[in-house]
Amino acid sequence: MRSSSRLLGAALIVGSLGLAFAIRLVTGPLVEATGPLDQISGTALYASAFYGGVLVLWPRGRPLPVALISTGYCWAVEFFQLTGVPTALSAHSVVARLVLGRVFDSADLLWYVVGVLLAGVVHYLTLCRRTTA
Repeated sequence: MRSSSRLLGAALIVGSLGLAFAIRLVTGPLVEATGPLDQISGTALYASAFYGGVLVLWPRGRPLPVALISTGYCWAVEFFQLTGVPTALSAHSVVARLVLGRVFDSADLLWYVVGVLLAGVVHYLTLCRRTTA
């Protein structure tokens, strides 16, 4: 189960980030969100990619604790934007902009939950349901 969980986690990371960049490529600039579709999808897919990262590091994690950790991290990053530090770092680094964002948006708090829930459902349906049945 460990290797399947790690594989699923890696697939969530690659798939989520790949889809986010594909949407950005089609809708506008690759790094800068210019419309609601790329903003919302980028936020949700960022959260699902982080869920995948937690699953890679904690392959025995069950969906609920992994979802709580992922949501907590995403919310912490969003609230960190209120300090202005991410804005300053983003001015000098594209990576910082992609990882930390720039400005607080309360709507992102909801979209993080949506992304984490989607990843959690995939996790449950592909691995957990099989082991509990």
